[in-house]
Amino acid sequence: MDYAELTRAFGAFFAVMNPFVNLPIYLALTAEYSILQQRRLAIKVTVFCTAMCIIILVAGQQIIGFFGVSIDQFRIAGGVVLAHIAWSMLNGQDITSHHGTDGEKAQIADLSELAFYPITFPMIVGPGTIATLIIYAGHAKGLEGFVSILLVVTAILALLFLVLFFASSFGKALSNTMRVIMARLMGMILLAIAIEMIVTGARAVFPGLA
Repeated sequence: MDYAELTRAFGAFFAVMNPFVNLPIYLALTAEYSILQQRRLAIKVTVFCTAMCIIILVAGQQIIGFFGVSIDQFRIAGGVVLAHIAWSMLNGQDITSHHGTDGEKAQIADLSELAFYPITFPMIVGPGTIATLIIYAGHAKGLEGFVSILLVVTAILALLFLVLFFASSFGKALSNTMRVIMARLMGMILLAIAIEMIVTGARAVFPGLA
């Protein structure tokens, strides 16, 4: 996998798993927790996210194959999901597929154990992340390509851990304006990547379009 593909992969994963965009929600969910509790939760979240990402990277293609879906068909569907998420980010709207509906948020408001649901799933490793993992794993060529994608995901997870572990400090330093700007920028990047996925998948599924 060349440098351009690695950069594009990093951009896609950073946009869809962006810890800085998810930071305000994480802080809101843990507002009544002490800094020590927030940090313990950050460790649990990182472990759950890592486990889910590895499982999806290794078995994702087999799972969609079981249902008779090709990687190119899934690339189109994944691109549509990412485009929806990107459009919501560009317009400053809540992303219910990642952050949950109002009803789901109300249901978990009094729960103390938030590490897996809703922080890991669907907030961080939601439908967009799952689609991106399967698509890039399917696109990777050989062991070297797979390891490259794994390293990119590892870098994102390491950044995620740092942001959540020091959430209280980042929350004070990151203004609302900076969060909005970052969300809009990541939305534009993610939309461009989503369009590329849809076009590539459509050309493979419908050879006449090439």
